[in-house]
Amino acid sequence: MKYGLELQQNIFAPWRLSYIAYDVLKQELKTRQLDHGWTAQDEADFVHLLDNELAKVYDFVNAKLSEIDARILYCERTIQTLQKNQNMASDANYSLMDEALTEILFDVNDLSRFTRVNFTAIQKILKKHDKWTHLNLKQEYVQKLRDKPLDKQRFDVAIIYISALHDICRNRGKQATGNSAAGGDQNAFERATAKYWIHPDNITEVKAIIMLHLPVLIFNKDKKYEPSDAAISSVYFDNSNFDLYTGRLQRDEGAEAIRFRWYGPVENKSIFIERKTHHAAWLEGASVKDRFRLDEKDVNSFVEGRYTADMIANDLRQKNIDKSTIDNVHFIASGVQTSFREKQLQPMLRAFYNRTAFQLPGDQRLRISLDTDLTFVREDHLDGRLRRQPPNNWRRNDLGIDYPFNYVDPSDILRFPYAVLETKLQTHLGQEPPDWLSSLVESHLVHEVPRFSKYLHGACHFYRERLPLLPWWLAELNVDIRKPRAEHIGLTRSRSFKPLIDGRYRRAMIEEKERVNQQAVVDGAPAPQRQRTNSTQDTAGAWRPTRNDYAVSVGANKTDETSAPPLPQKSNSYYANKGLPAPQQYGNDTRATKWLHRMWGDNREVGKAVDDDNASDLYKRQRVKVRVEPKVFFANERTFISWLQFCALLLTVALSLLNFGDQISRVVGGVFIALAAGVAIYALYRFEKRAWMINRRIDGRYDDLWGPAVLCTLLVVALIVNFYLRFK
Repeated sequence: MKYGLELQQNIFAPWRLSYIAYDVLKQELKTRQLDHGWTAQDEADFVHLLDNELAKVYDFVNAKLSEIDARILYCERTIQTLQKNQNMASDANYSLMDEALTEILFDVNDLSRFTRVNFTAIQKILKKHDKWTHLNLKQEYVQKLRDKPLDKQRFDVAIIYISALHDICRNRGKQATGNSAAGGDQNAFERATAKYWIHPDNITEVKAIIMLHLPVLIFNKDKKYEPSDAAISSVYFDNSNFDLYTGRLQRDEGAEAIRFRWYGPVENKSIFIERKTHHAAWLEGASVKDRFRLDEKDVNSFVEGRYTADMIANDLRQKNIDKSTIDNVHFIASGVQTSFREKQLQPMLRAFYNRTAFQLPGDQRLRISLDTDLTFVREDHLDGRLRRQPPNNWRRNDLGIDYPFNYVDPSDILRFPYAVLETKLQTHLGQEPPDWLSSLVESHLVHEVPRFSKYLHGACHFYRERLPLLPWWLAELNVDIRKPRAEHIGLTRSRSFKPLIDGRYRRAMIEEKERVNQQAVVDGAPAPQRQRTNSTQDTAGAWRPTRNDYAVSVGANKTDETSAPPLPQKSNSYYANKGLPAPQQYGNDTRATKWLHRMWGDNREVGKAVDDDNASDLYKRQRVKVRVEPKVFFANERTFISWLQFCALLLTVALSLLNFGDQISRVVGGVFIALAAGVAIYALYRFEKRAWMINRRIDGRYDDLWGPAVLCTLLVVALIVNFYLRFK
């Protein structure tokens, strides 16, 4: 599809005149070029026209942002009035404010799409200009795009504000008792985890959908919100043989991943030493992630072994830290230093991203994190370049958190094209995934990538020639993960431009939930729970910062990349350093839900088979979507090669008859050649068809019902013809 048509399909009708005039620019470029060739005056006129279009779009975005700011401020003041005046604090008034916030959220999502579409249109027209005129306007225009950025990430702050106000309305203005800073007993539960990629076009919509059901998690309510608070930076360590990389990729017993992590700006003095171990021997084969905190000034000494585990423990005793924490820190520090010493570990690469976490404060049942702006930067000296100064420092000092790091050498940086969504569901009590989450992960908005690892991906990009194995998901980067928009899924608008959530009005959704609640109360029984399907995903745990900064050990079956930054309190025009209430429960989202077959482990009733006649109809009808393993493609290739081997055998017989036989033998040889050619063409057709079905995860028959039968029939016919001609 030509981009002009794609642009027309993505235009939001009420804002049509505010979009970049892509067709006008294209026509101006084409007409002048064909009329008399491209001149300096043509270039000046085109740049002037493009400048006007960029200014038009940029001014519209700023005007809409100011309008959204004013509407959010109005909602905040109204909600404050409802909280202070109990006579006005009715469910109807809170519902009205909730609907107003939903309207604002849809406008934010529409504005995000607007900026994304226009930014892409500008890039396309610049590319077309350079192709037709053989100039380099795209590079020259970079500074103008920086001066008037069309950056979708500016909407994150507005989403956080809306989330907090929406949370108050959902809780009817009541203060929740959950403590967002309390991590709880991290060893007391297991979590099922799944990871997904999200295309930049869908990031804001996914955030908005999650926000309608879960608030943005706030750890520090005493600090004003700053965009830098969402930043997470990690330096991963390995040796020149990449033993840690290979162990993690192969999931060897006892495989380690060691990283040093900090939150927010580089000036942060708290560095967390983290170690993840797959099937740790000291936990009877359970996987674990543990960590402790060091001051930045002590990190180099710790890496070099001058600041030992005993010295760390002594410093903690002087601070009157409890003995169990000291013992835990000593164990972790000793193990990490042993790995540094025995495996000769050194800094390899840095991973940076901005994280938004969604979770009910004090409620561990469901947590979702969304990492954007994921970037990998080399930290090693393997190629002889001294990237760290001084060379023995544990990290580079020339990097901040100012994404996209345009000052870094292009050969030292990899900007990941997608956002990474991670869902974590508590499973030890049979927690079911909510309906809305089932709908989200099965929608066109996300693309599942099981076992995705940030370190493995960054390492295989920079050090591919040194690595014997590569992750399976690299092939996924070669395809467009965007899918056709499913009807009645996500945030859409009606013909009258009213907000629709999964094809329904929000008021209708709320009324339906209330009816279900009332019916459950009348019946005296909860809604029935659905069973879950098999999955290859591990049950996993997730860590998040707690008030104990010294050591955290996360228990059995934990997975990668689940850390979250301490999200601070909002600021600016909406909040004035005050805590925001958070809900105590999910409401109705924990009732009967759809299966997340690609995420959750097997929780069937004991003794009930899949094909049991008494099994639930829902269970038998459910389509289980699984990740396509590379071995599936190889099996298809092996089948194709087997058919070709048979064709080669037929061809050998046919050529022998043609070259060394009489007239009858040559006729039969011709028949066999035709048969071999037909079988080869048929085998190629079946191979291509199966590959097409596998790539698109199409359900259907992959076996061949007619091919073998027809082949046997043709062979018998060929033999009959041979005997007939020979003995007639």
